[in-house]
Amino acid sequence: MSVFASLVEQLADLLQPLFHASAAAAAIVLFTALVRLAVHPLSRAAARGQKARVRLAPQMAELRKKHARNPERLRKAMHELHTKEKVSPLAGCLPSLLQAPAFLLMYHLFSSGRIGDEPNALLTHTLFDAPLGDRWADALAHGGVFGGAGLVYVALFVIVAAVATFNYRLTKAMATGQEELPGTGAIVKIMPLLSFATLITVAVVPLAAALYVVTSTAWSAVERAFLYRDMPTAGTQATAA
Repeated sequence: MSVFASLVEQLADLLQPLFHASAAAAAIVLFTALVRLAVHPLSRAAARGQKARVRLAPQMAELRKKHARNPERLRKAMHELHTKEKVSPLAGCLPSLLQAPAFLLMYHLFSSGRIGDEPNALLTHTLFDAPLGDRWADALAHGGVFGGAGLVYVALFVIVAAVATFNYRLTKAMATGQEELPGTGAIVKIMPLLSFATLITVAVVPLAAALYVVTSTAWSAVERAFLYRDMPTAGTQATAA
């Protein structure tokens, strides 16, 4: 973790002339952007897979009709179709899974009072009036919702709510035609609601980790708007078929 702390400190030193006291917060945003840029190829692959699944929706409907009385044969036929078309139902999970270690490092870094034998100097950094190691409960205890630190969280909640609403609508639209995938029915129903879980995450983790989450979800919204701009709908595919 000391190596990771050094990286954040170096980025903060680099950004200090521009962001002054909030340089460490800016370093976290930059670090998050670099992580998202690194996994962008996987996001592009996931988008291609998503579009392929929608394109295959009419064929999936035909298989359901053909094997309506034989669930085992239906699952086998769906698997064969996905294998033939090189479509993986779980491909979209990879970008999120690969980001998890970076988020956990950020969480532990700003939850630890000491790094090795030294006090954690990063905990002295702030975003405006909000210490990066504090949580929303600390902001409420020192100034309330509309105190200096509280207003920082209000801004984060507004950003997260806007991004979550966008992701909810996009994920809901993308889910059309995916119910045919074996074993993914529950996931498809729950996935659109997961966007709003980010609000809870931001409220309970240290501010530094919250910045990572907010930056990552905002990046995701922009990325998805770009990658899925030509996303076909299952209805369109069925009409074409």
